[in-house]
Amino acid sequence: MNSFNELGINEYFAEKLKERSIVKPTVIQGLVIPRLIAGKDILFRSATGTGKTFAYLLPALQLLAGETVPKGLNVLICAPTLELCSQIKAEIDFLTDMQSALLIGSVKIDKQVEMLRKTKPVIAVGNTGRLLALAKMGKLKFHNLRLLILDEADRLTAQECLDETNELLEIIKRNKIREEGGLCVAACSATVGKKTCMQLGTLFESAEIIESDDHEIMREWIEHWALFSEKRKKVQILRSLLAALKFKKSRIKVLVFTSKNDEAGKILSQLQYHHIPAAGLFGKINKKPQSGMERKAALDSFREGAVEVLVSTDLAGRGLDIPGITHVIALDVPQDGEVYIHRCGRTARAGKRGIMVTIGDETQMRLLAALEKRLKIRIQPKELYQGKICVPMS
Repeated sequence: MNSFNELGINEYFAEKLKERSIVKPTVIQGLVIPRLIAGKDILFRSATGTGKTFAYLLPALQLLAGETVPKGLNVLICAPTLELCSQIKAEIDFLTDMQSALLIGSVKIDKQVEMLRKTKPVIAVGNTGRLLALAKMGKLKFHNLRLLILDEADRLTAQECLDETNELLEIIKRNKIREEGGLCVAACSATVGKKTCMQLGTLFESAEIIESDDHEIMREWIEHWALFSEKRKKVQILRSLLAALKFKKSRIKVLVFTSKNDEAGKILSQLQYHHIPAAGLFGKINKKPQSGMERKAALDSFREGAVEVLVSTDLAGRGLDIPGITHVIALDVPQDGEVYIHRCGRTARAGKRGIMVTIGDETQMRLLAALEKRLKIRIQPKELYQGKICVPMS
């Protein structure tokens, strides 16, 4: 497929995409857009950085363009994190001036209730908890809903989110009278599959599963490195690595992952103590939740280059789309290959190359070797010697 027009996307949206130098659909966009325009239920999987957001946003907005739109909410997009919701809303605002709403937990619910009353949006994006709260209050109505999209669906069906997700889906199902050509549903992620479809229940029982074999991005566009470190020396190794990367490349933008909130806070504190420009993105630190303003400030400072390093947990970093991330550094090795895929997918976006570095001890290196075989990638061992990144001597 050579153009968005050939997929059925109208000229206005195609011209908007050209402002981002996007002129040709990706593989997954070519598969998804015609199906959603045709009103088919789908669950699609594609590697991070392959254009999943526009794959569902373009047909969603096409649905609302050029016709008389029924009053009330027509399109609902649900995502697991506040940052991802905000990014999706920003893309909606880029593509259209249609009335839309961002419904996330970091904003007082009273303000959102008033906004919904005054603006009556046709499209809304939000996290499950806040959408569920507004629905239970009767402030978010679904009787005119035509398209429901679940982004990062594997996270929405993870153990900690599944109950809220299913409750929201059940409310939508009860309130939406499904007529022929009525409600269309879609779900996506880099790692969704049949299990996710089953967990989403009857709304998705007829969904077609679409997979794009585009993990070549992870294999061809991302270099994978492994650095050995004793557990107690990991942050020291991280600091030395950052110094070596900075020496080798004057401008770096590094996303550091760890799986635990308390560790993220400690890593950030140590980096800042050593005068490394860094910010943090995580759920809680010292048992206190990070506020929406703090999270936004951290993201903005990283996105704009005021800090070179952003420390994040896996959940907080889910779906982040920040241009120009040169390196992703993980300070632990996940048991699950899906987590590794999501981590390294934060780099090598928009046609650029990236580097994924894992710093681990002996046990974690064995886990990493198993992931290497399972994901069919090549992980290169590295070491630091006299301030430089080297291949270990045999």
